[in-house]
Amino acid sequence: MKASCRAGSNIAFIKYWGVADAALLIPLNNSISMTLADAHTTTTVAWDSSGILPTDTIVIDGTQLQGAPAQRIVAHLDRLRALAGVSHKARVLSKSNFPMASGIASSASGFAALTVAACAALGCPWDASQLSAIARQASGSASRSLFGGFVEWERGSSHTSSVAHQMRAENHWALRDVIAIVSARAKRVSSSSGHRLAATSPFTTARTLCVADWLATVRHAIAERNLSLLGPILELDALAMHGVMMTSAPSLLYWQPGTVAVLHAARAWREQDGLPVFFTIDAGPNVHLICEAETAPTIEKRLRALPAVRQVITSRPGPGPQLLDEHLF
Repeated sequence: MKASCRAGSNIAFIKYWGVADAALLIPLNNSISMTLADAHTTTTVAWDSSGILPTDTIVIDGTQLQGAPAQRIVAHLDRLRALAGVSHKARVLSKSNFPMASGIASSASGFAALTVAACAALGCPWDASQLSAIARQASGSASRSLFGGFVEWERGSSHTSSVAHQMRAENHWALRDVIAIVSARAKRVSSSSGHRLAATSPFTTARTLCVADWLATVRHAIAERNLSLLGPILELDALAMHGVMMTSAPSLLYWQPGTVAVLHAARAWREQDGLPVFFTIDAGPNVHLICEAETAPTIEKRLRALPAVRQVITSRPGPGPQLLDEHLF
């Protein structure tokens, strides 16, 4: 009863921030993302049907989690056990090829990989839409990582209707996400905690009202492969989301000095040098620069020249989760 899965992270073009239903993790609005081929998590899950394991064993990037750090993963394993009608404990080993908990949606790839591997090991016949709903309960953005390419997560109104679907396959548009890592440290306040604070911001309602028009523009931009249409909305929505964070109670300020340096640099490269590049930022300090494939080498070179940038990761659009023949243990 063992299976392994590799799932890509994703970068949201229209963000998910705040929940309409905290128990089911139903969001305030739809969101749209691009699944990443080159920022991913690989997870092996083995269910102990013999009853030898007294508790779940969870190792993430070489560190065994116990107590509170393991609680969120154990809760998801409990959810899967209840759905499958089993009581087996699990051994979980997971590795990511990018910094965790730093604003690169590690929970998206992590819980997508965990969900697919765990369900495959149990022999559950659930399809991608059902797995999207299951993964959503652990991490909202994980619902989108159940599909490759360009993905929309429908807000929905119930557990079964709040699911993601693929808009376009990964080969539809040769976009690149060039990620400027200005801090690899885990953020002090997790995204899951931050979502609960969104309701305290006076700007949450205004942002949510604007999102319907932004979604329509992003859908059209993706369909037409139009970066000049997509880019301004990327920046607008990212700044609106961080405006909500900064005005919640307590306030969340994920940005570091390096974040601001990259934002100013990206705008200067576009406005002064004519480079077609636009920024977006998830819940963290690191900046995602979205451009087309032919521009990416120039952006990478310029980012590496900035003193604040510690690492650069570039990713293509990627596939949905892939079951692997080789296991981590």
